[in-house]
Amino acid sequence: MRTRKGSARNRAKRRLFQKTKGYRGGRRNLLRTAKEAVIRAGAYAYRDRRVRKREFRRLWILRISAAVRQRGLRYSQFICGLNKAQIELDRKILAELAVKDPEAFDEVVRRAKGALGVEA
Repeated sequence: MRTRKGSARNRAKRRLFQKTKGYRGGRRNLLRTAKEAVIRAGAYAYRDRRVRKREFRRLWILRISAAVRQRGLRYSQFICGLNKAQIELDRKILAELAVKDPEAFDEVVRRAKGALGVEA
């Protein structure tokens, strides 16, 4: 007797349609279209997990730059001063300090200026 993929195929289709839940139109319940939609969605998700990291870094740099300019330095000078002062805070933490704890950020800027030899 010839065997067919009955239950295995049904299970695979059920798994696929589970992934397309919430999609619109045929992308939700037409087999070929749903397969294509899931593959494309996976590709976008993979790419955008990396893009998200870039975008956050850009946002942090923008926030740090704005905060540092208010205190009389440019971003590049500030980062140079941090390196010379051997302050190892990443951009995420610096941006957080600039927004939520200005006094602590002022102290970091003061130390960076001191390392650069700029009058605080």
